[in-house]
Amino acid sequence: MKKTNPNQSIDAEKIIAEKLNGRFAVLGLLALIGAYSTTGQIIPGYL
Repeated sequence: MKKTNPNQSIDAEKIIAEKLNGRFAVLGLLALIGAYSTTGQIIPGYL
């Protein structure tokens, strides 16, 4: 098993990128819920 170094730090750019990715994922889920609640379709206009 690989041991991690407790003194190793994570780059600030990676933390920002992961937070931004998570926020866009939540935004996408909210858009999906909003589209489904208003139209009853997961992808409006598709079948």
